[in-house]
Formats: sequence, C-alpha cells, structure tokens
Amino acid sequence: MEGTNPVNKKLAAALSGGAVLAMALSGCGSSDDGSSAKLSAWAKQVCDSVQPQAKKIAAANAAIQKQTSDNSAPEDVQKTDSQAFQDMSDAYKAIGAAVDQAGAPDSGDAKNAAQKQQGAVKELNDISASYASLKKQVDALDTKDQAKFADGLKDVATDLDKLSKNGNGALKELEAGDVGKAMAEQASCKSVASSSAAATAG
Repeated sequence: MEGTNPVNKKLAAALSGGAVLAMALSGCGSSDDGSSAKLSAWAKQVCDSVQPQAKKIAAANAAIQKQTSDNSAPEDVQKTDSQAFQDMSDAYKAIGAAVDQAGAPDSGDAKNAAQKQQGAVKELNDISASYASLKKQVDALDTKDQAKFADGLKDVATDLDKLSKNGNGALKELEAGDVGKAMAEQASCKSVASSSAAATAG
C-alpha cells in the first residue's frame, strides 16, 4: 500500500490548515486587563463554545495524521478522512452558531462590530460547507483502484490547501483590537491556542 503514502502525507500537510483556522478563534493577541466587562463576557461566551469544537478539529486532524503514518489500505484512509471531514464540518458549523448567538461584541462601534460578527458567521458556515464538500469528494473516491484513489486524494489535498490559505480573513477582522485582547484573557481560548498549536506542529 506504499503508493498512497506520499499522497496521504500531502493531505496531512494540507490538514494543518484546519488547525490554523481553529487558532484564528483562539484570541492569540496580547492580554489587556482594560477590556470592558461586557466585552469580557462576550469573549468568555465565544471562547467557552469554541473550546470543545477546537478539540474536535484537533482530534480530526490527529486521526488523519495517524492514518498517514501507516501504509494504510485505501478503504481505511477513506473511512478516516470522511469521518474527519464530517467532524470538522460539524465543528465549524457549531462555532458559527456560537458566534451568531453571542451577537456583536461590545467594542465601541456597534454597526461595525455587527458587520464583522456577521461576516465571521458567514465565513464559518462557508468553511463548514467546504469540509462537507471535501467529505463528499473522499466518499466518492474509488478505493479499488489505488492509482485513481491516489489521484483523487491529491485533488482533495489541493482543495484543502486552498481552504486553509483562504479561510479566515473575516475571523481576523472580528478579532482585531480590543476583541482579540478580551479573548486572549479567557482560559478556554488559551486552551484552544495550545491545542491548535499542537495540531499544527503534528
């Protein structure tokens, strides 16, 4: 089964982008005790909701990474990848719902904050849909023909790489300035940052 292994490794490398997207929600900015009580409450609500989903994303990444370390059968790779993409899709959808439910952060400019928040929600839902699409791609691969399977997996890795590079502009906008600082103070967001960093390193 060695033929699929280099492609699996390419897929695993592209997957680190999923961890990067999760890290975008970790509030990695510098801490500042000056954030308002309302903003801190908003940050805590979002961070507490994001933490379990970020763990789910990290676990999905780890599952694919593990599969690539073995010379696994195409059927096993397909099964693992399919489940991982489903988990990622579900996680980003849940994060989007959490950010939507939290409302706009209290950052001084209500209209601008609301636009940024809705932009981030749309982006998270788009990411969720992209992972759902990748799951369909993986499910449709021909595991009986190893050469075709490897080619198909290469296409999945390419799409995944694009997703990881293009995926989090609106999230960065939402977390600019005081919002990011407030998130950096939350223990749950610090936990997201460390788990995301570990997944990226893996």
